[in-house]
Amino acid sequence: MNWDFSVSAKTKLLDIKLRELISYRDLIFMFFLRDFTVVYKQTILGPIWHIVNPLLSTLVFAFLFSGIAGMGTDGVPLLLFYFSGTMLWTFYSNCFNNAAGIFITNAGVFGKIYFPRLAVPIAATFSATLKMLIQFVLLMAFFAYYILAGNPVRPTAMAMFFPLLILWLGALGTGIGMVMSALTTKYRDFNLVLGLLLQLTMFVTPVVYPLSQVPDRFRLFFYVNPLSAPIELFRIWFYGAGWVSPHMVLASLGMTAAILLAGLILFTHVERTFMDVI
Repeated sequence: MNWDFSVSAKTKLLDIKLRELISYRDLIFMFFLRDFTVVYKQTILGPIWHIVNPLLSTLVFAFLFSGIAGMGTDGVPLLLFYFSGTMLWTFYSNCFNNAAGIFITNAGVFGKIYFPRLAVPIAATFSATLKMLIQFVLLMAFFAYYILAGNPVRPTAMAMFFPLLILWLGALGTGIGMVMSALTTKYRDFNLVLGLLLQLTMFVTPVVYPLSQVPDRFRLFFYVNPLSAPIELFRIWFYGAGWVSPHMVLASLGMTAAILLAGLILFTHVERTFMDVI
């Protein structure tokens, strides 16, 4: 008998079937819609919360770090500086959280029907990207206001590579999240420290302050943090302010590729047996 479709156990270290993923694009789209709408379902403001949350965070950060702590922003207006940092960090943390809870959150679905498990983190990353783009549109409105008001901030030609920057952050967040998902599936202790780990990471990443404010003795921590380069590059490309060395960029890209590869390998390994563990 000739079968149109067959399902077999994965035996390779990295077994990703792109053709199969493409054939399940409708399912990926359904997961994408679910992830985008379920967070604020049955709320009064609905998707507007995707804008309200980063705006409130921007005001709080501006008050704490600029108003009280007196930290500079390399000449960038407070609203632009803190909103862009919040936007990029929220995108990364959404990719991370969505990927980190893949197996536990979707155990009921995974245990009932077969489909490429990788469809779930892909859909979640697309959903996080759409949320970020909504915030980016608002940021560009603020940007236009400051330019018309005569503020010297100006985008550079490198701003056209912004989609690559988003791909970079999305790959990094999803990769680390998949590594954590493999650990939390077997060791639930990691699930309890994910929130704390994310908060600590934020404060060793130039989200609410520029790299120029970091003392030289602490620069190494930011050099080995792969999040530092893309966030600082955004400010350089769009505001013409900031600093990041080529070595830091290359190190971040290398670590991102290694983390994503490790995440995919662990994801492929865990999906074979995770139902027995959960």
